[in-house]
Amino acid sequence: MNEAVIVEAVRTPFGRRGGWWADTRPDTLLAQTVQGLLARAGLPGAKVEDLIAGCVSQAGEQGANIGRLAAMLAGLPESVPGVALNRMCGSSQQAVHFGAQAIAAGDMGYVVAGGVESMSRVPMFLDVTLGQGEFRGFESLNPALLERYPLIHQIESAERIADHWQLSQAAMDEWARESHARAWAAAKAGRHAELLPGPQGAGLRDEGVRETTDPARMAAMAPAMRAPGLGGVTAANASQLADGAAAVLLADRDTALADGLRPRARFLARVVVGSDPVMQLTGVIPATRLALARAGLALEDIDWIEINEAFASVVLAWQRELDAKLSRVNPWGGAIAHGHPLGATGAGLMAKMLTGLEATEGEFGLQLMCIGHGMATATIIQRL
Repeated sequence: MNEAVIVEAVRTPFGRRGGWWADTRPDTLLAQTVQGLLARAGLPGAKVEDLIAGCVSQAGEQGANIGRLAAMLAGLPESVPGVALNRMCGSSQQAVHFGAQAIAAGDMGYVVAGGVESMSRVPMFLDVTLGQGEFRGFESLNPALLERYPLIHQIESAERIADHWQLSQAAMDEWARESHARAWAAAKAGRHAELLPGPQGAGLRDEGVRETTDPARMAAMAPAMRAPGLGGVTAANASQLADGAAAVLLADRDTALADGLRPRARFLARVVVGSDPVMQLTGVIPATRLALARAGLALEDIDWIEINEAFASVVLAWQRELDAKLSRVNPWGGAIAHGHPLGATGAGLMAKMLTGLEATEGEFGLQLMCIGHGMATATIIQRL
């Protein structure tokens, strides 16, 4: 079996909804990211055998197979195909998995895997609402499905997680403040070598990161969905809606070496699991255990952990179950600070994690994404 490796990984700065990238079409943003990826790697576009793009709200400017559209917009040869996939928040991490699997099977030598989401230009779940109103829940799905599973909004799932693990708003706010503090420190130190240039006038950082946070103001915020006093999940301790794109260049190790490229990491585990569709976001717990078992590692062996901060309650519940050292979890902050452009975050966190491992001379990295309807993806890589 061939060995799939990561040769290069990049991402755009993540912009706030209505911010830096609001005037840029998502297909253009992904195409520019692919161009930046290949330029950094020094790989001709003709060598790419597929472009796999994660994207959640596949309608409007993100419809019509944004993977193929981005390949054409990026100026890749007509022979390079492209495909879009939707595993919700895990979409671009799943794109990396699919690309690595194709290489391991011997079907391809080089794959570009990544994703994009413009939450400014394409409203979340536009493919569900069809523009008839803002998304507020899954009531329009198949009634037979809803009879079997009372699917609820992710915010309510995050509240139920907080209830189950007895996480207070104060604890969730504290983690949110830590996320911003870590993200600001990393940006100020110029750590993010994975970043491509942002729009004109933007710094080499993510737009949503705050230098300071106000604990009193955060504590006074009302719950996002529940009545005051009945919940603790607020806009301050949840991920920010964002725009962005990310891309990872995957290769067969021998092919890359023959072409003069340097593999930066290899895969030890690629996992996807299903979990309780109502709690929705707890799949990161069994996904972690399965990935560690497949890699033959213990959590203590992992030097860098990227778990998507969809909500602070997800990270803190996962930490309680796994007893992870929080110093190794999202060391440069997470989505509460830098935002969560749904279809791009998975590949973006992979790019950030690889950069972090190299900056700290770590060896093993674990990336996790909680996913709507009760799923999770997990990847363990080894820096080479």
